[in-house]
Amino acid sequence: MEKYYYGYEEFVDDAAALVYKIQDFDPDTLLAVARGGLTLGHFMAQGMDTRRLFALNSIHYDKTQKLDTLEVFNIPDLSTAKRVLIVDDIIDSGETLREVLKMLKAQYPHCEFKLATIFYKPTAVIEADYTLKKAHDWIDFFWEVDLLHKVAK
Repeated sequence: MEKYYYGYEEFVDDAAALVYKIQDFDPDTLLAVARGGLTLGHFMAQGMDTRRLFALNSIHYDKTQKLDTLEVFNIPDLSTAKRVLIVDDIIDSGETLREVLKMLKAQYPHCEFKLATIFYKPTAVIEADYTLKKAHDWIDFFWEVDLLHKVAK
C-alpha cells in the first residue's frame, strides 16, 4: 500500500487555509471528530480565537483496517449552537461523517451543520463543504505516526 507522510509544517499551512475558507460560514461552534479531527480542531479553534470547541467519538477503523461496525458516541450538548463546523482529518469512505451528520441533525434540528476536512476521496458517500486536498494514497498523519516512532525506540 502506498503511503503519504503528512507532516507538521504542511498541516499548519492547511489548518490556516481552512480557517480562511470557512470565514463565510462563520461557525459559532467547532466539533472535532475524535481522533483524527482533534488536532485540526484544536488548531482551527486557536486560529479562530474561539473556545467553543467540542469533540465526539467515532470508531470505524482499526489502524488501516476498516471495521464492519460504526460507532458514534459522546455527542456534546449543542443546544446553544447555531452554526456548527464538523472537523475531521479526512473523508475516506464518508460513512462516518454521514452517520455523524444524520445523528446531529436529528438531535439538533435548529443547527446548521457544515463539514471541513483536509483530505477527501472522490469516491466517498458524502462531500465536505470545505476541503483542501484529494487523497490518492493512505495518509500517515504526523499525529498518528511520529510519537509511535519515539515510543517504540
